[in-house]
Amino acid sequence: MEEDTETVVLAGNPNVGKTTLFNALTGSSAKVGNYAGATVELKEGFTRTPHGRKLKIIDLPGCLSLEGAAPDQQLARRALLGEVKDLGKPDLALCVLDASNLERHLVLALEIIETGLPVVLVLNMIDVAEASGLRLDPQKLSEELKVPVVAIQADKQKGLLELKQAIRHPLPPAAEAPWADGESPTEARQQMALSLCALAARRPDAHQSTRSDKLDAVLLHPVWGWVCFISVMFAVFWSIFSFAEVPMGWVESLQGWLGGLVENSMADGDLRSLIVDGIIGGVGSVVIFLPQILMLFFFIGLLESSGYMARAAFLMDGLMSKVGLSGKAFLPLLSSYACAIPGIMATRSIDSAKERLVTIFVAPWMSCTARLPVYFLLIPMLLDGSEGGWVQASILLGIYVFGTATAFLVARILRGRLGPDDVEQHFMLELPPYRAPQWPYVFRHLFGRGWAFLRKAGTVILGIVILLWAAQTYPKTDSEDPAEQLAHSAMGRISAVIEPVVKPLGFDGRTGTAVLTSFAAREVFNASMFQLFHVEEDPDDEEGSRAALRQQLASETWEDGTRMFRPLSVISLLLFYIYALQCLPTSAVVAREAGSWKWAVGQFAFMTVFAAGASLVVYQVGSLLGF
Repeated sequence: MEEDTETVVLAGNPNVGKTTLFNALTGSSAKVGNYAGATVELKEGFTRTPHGRKLKIIDLPGCLSLEGAAPDQQLARRALLGEVKDLGKPDLALCVLDASNLERHLVLALEIIETGLPVVLVLNMIDVAEASGLRLDPQKLSEELKVPVVAIQADKQKGLLELKQAIRHPLPPAAEAPWADGESPTEARQQMALSLCALAARRPDAHQSTRSDKLDAVLLHPVWGWVCFISVMFAVFWSIFSFAEVPMGWVESLQGWLGGLVENSMADGDLRSLIVDGIIGGVGSVVIFLPQILMLFFFIGLLESSGYMARAAFLMDGLMSKVGLSGKAFLPLLSSYACAIPGIMATRSIDSAKERLVTIFVAPWMSCTARLPVYFLLIPMLLDGSEGGWVQASILLGIYVFGTATAFLVARILRGRLGPDDVEQHFMLELPPYRAPQWPYVFRHLFGRGWAFLRKAGTVILGIVILLWAAQTYPKTDSEDPAEQLAHSAMGRISAVIEPVVKPLGFDGRTGTAVLTSFAAREVFNASMFQLFHVEEDPDDEEGSRAALRQQLASETWEDGTRMFRPLSVISLLLFYIYALQCLPTSAVVAREAGSWKWAVGQFAFMTVFAAGASLVVYQVGSLLGF
């Protein structure tokens, strides 16, 4: 007999800790971010009451009101009213409030009570409220609203037992909403919230500055705020280049050990070549950059959970308005630095359909982590090896700034062509207090991202690497010359066809083939280059495959004897990867979110042509100028 399950929805403003509570109740690993907009779709999990009754927990998108036009607000309202297909009407709403900001958050709680659902108010971050001197009276608040009120600290799992007791069977009844009888329900809610806070929340001296206020005086300053922001970003990139060398060396040592083990235990032949050169060498040339990618996600997690990312959004609001976008577009674009797919999905928080389309269009120009292996391979080739990590960090920061600036320029042009907004835009962002990082969630998110990268390396990249090995191995020739073997193979013939097309960009046919294969997954570029240029590692070189590939590329020449990978051609290649949309899953998500494959195909074609055009102009103009 199937067990009866009641549905409980988690609702509340952005950045009140709903997802943290969801994780604490269900043991899930949904993403936690200390900035608005981290949850953009419904998440489902299960928990049990102290008496063993099973509950389905649904985490709704955070929203400031149920009356807005943004897709996330509409989704939250429809879920509360039971209008979401296959979800049905919820049995209970857990309305999560930031205990230190009751004046603002109670307004949404009152709106949720008006839906007629049974409601339990959850005062989260009670530690932050008490640290600021706020004195709360949950019992008084419960008496006034006629709903259960529970004070918790979700990140420490304090108060969860009391919360589960409050939602045990039978569920509390729905409360009445007498304030909703007037002609102006919005004003009535605001007045009711103020009167409730006067009774149940005693604040300290209003003129007393908190720690967050003192930090914001510097971090949100119109000048020093930007200095701090740029310094933080530079420090992140410098750390990635400086501290990741040791773990990257471990990965390379493991790769070399595995390759040697297979070579010593198998006879020479195609199978050994497939395993050593194709699988271990190809996949290993991508996995080697996992430590740097993990470090980037670690720092992003620290900035998110500490509350600094919300300040970055505040700083960017003025700049965003100059390119025709509101501050709401910054958070999806910020998410796109990790991966364009969740960034595009996060555009659901934007009210204007036209601004949402523009944000979707330029989001892939935010350099995602899939580009990092390519950047980390090519950036050292611009230098002679004597520069320190700060020079490489400066170049990487410049790449991010360049890609972002171009995205803003295109957004400005496209925004003007789409006409005026279809809705009036208001950017409201609540700045959370600075908090110590939530280490369990930072590392859980880090593990999830790392595992996703390895899973991709073991599926998509592995499959492409095997196909590449087969294409450059067959058909075979009797010649022992690697160049003739490659020219006779299927890959060599493809390279010969591609070379006249890509040579004006500064690439040879092999590089063009590597670029072509990376349209399935950008990370494949490194594996393709490793195989196409027949890289042989020096066992005495501590840097292993990276140094071997760079040395091989540095020795390659054109027919006239000039270097193939001069700084100009490397810059041209970097430009192509900054601008090209080489991610088919992203195009599928764009088609879904924009509601049209035409928009997705147009975006793909435009970004590809733009990337090729930028590389062509830079390489040709640079060549004419003698670079």
